[in-house]
Amino acid sequence: MVKLFEPYTIKNMTLKNRIVMSPMCMYSSSNKDGKVQDFHLVHYPNRAIGQVGLIIVEATAVSPEGRISMTDLGLWDDEHVEGMKKLTSLVKEHGAKIGIQLGHAGRKADVEGDIVAPSPLPFSNRYKEPKELTIEGIKKVVDDFQKAALRAKQAGFDCIEIHGAHGYLINQFLSPLTNKREDEYGGSLENRYRILKEIIIKVREVWDGPLFVRISASDYHEDGMKPEDYLPIVRWMKEDGVDLVDVSSGAVVPKVPINVFPGYQVPFAELIRKETGMPVGTVGLINIPDLAEEILQNGRADLVFLGRELLRNPYWPYQAAKALGYPLEAPEQYRRGWI
Repeated sequence: MVKLFEPYTIKNMTLKNRIVMSPMCMYSSSNKDGKVQDFHLVHYPNRAIGQVGLIIVEATAVSPEGRISMTDLGLWDDEHVEGMKKLTSLVKEHGAKIGIQLGHAGRKADVEGDIVAPSPLPFSNRYKEPKELTIEGIKKVVDDFQKAALRAKQAGFDCIEIHGAHGYLINQFLSPLTNKREDEYGGSLENRYRILKEIIIKVREVWDGPLFVRISASDYHEDGMKPEDYLPIVRWMKEDGVDLVDVSSGAVVPKVPINVFPGYQVPFAELIRKETGMPVGTVGLINIPDLAEEILQNGRADLVFLGRELLRNPYWPYQAAKALGYPLEAPEQYRRGWI
């Protein structure tokens, strides 16, 4: 059996294969109100037609000030639910499952008005200096994640991913490079994990489906987080109700050299899976079918996340099946072209 095309069940969701479309910002909510546009209704279902098993919608803001850009999708208002319902329905119609990544940009928000972070440290000269979150502000962020999760449920999503990576708010709390607090949300690893713990618990109060968390397993900085530092965090997440960790890396601080090559983040996922028993997804230039299959066959990850490759080629799963000798059935409409 070709492992890439084996079904995979996690909690109450069964995927038809192990191919996942990684969440990628599309910056296409052109009216700046965070609502789904026609572009989204074409872009995501097209990958479902291409036989991707799970499609995770781009980082979707839990509050207006938490947007990465003014053109991000949002789930901070009940008015966002209708468009998301259309999107989930279209994707499911073509046999894929659909998830959504909920996030808050923190100090990497490029929006009007004030932005917030664990500590008042700007990301770079291009960004504003953020205001340090008060305890009351942290509580609001946690509540915003819970409300967005409830809206995701109402919109018909199959799974939720909490964005704890790439230098955004949760990652800012986790990393000692960006969290200089001296209260219960700073200092020790357990304290820096506290906001993520509270978000997971609050989301679990309203969400009973699969729950993922994306992490940056390495800050690529001698004073930052390393893969080994995430082992206790992943064990805590498992206890708190997380079902899978999506293992990425980097982006908490700018201008840090990273040696990038196909599969360069796989060892991080492999370490976490081996040491914690947590199911993991791996991501990072995995565009060669043989590499994806090797990762799965050798138990280095449970799911393979593809990003830019699926921007270039929505039908990568078919090409992968052909390369691996797997008889993937083509959609009726495209059968003449896929034989």
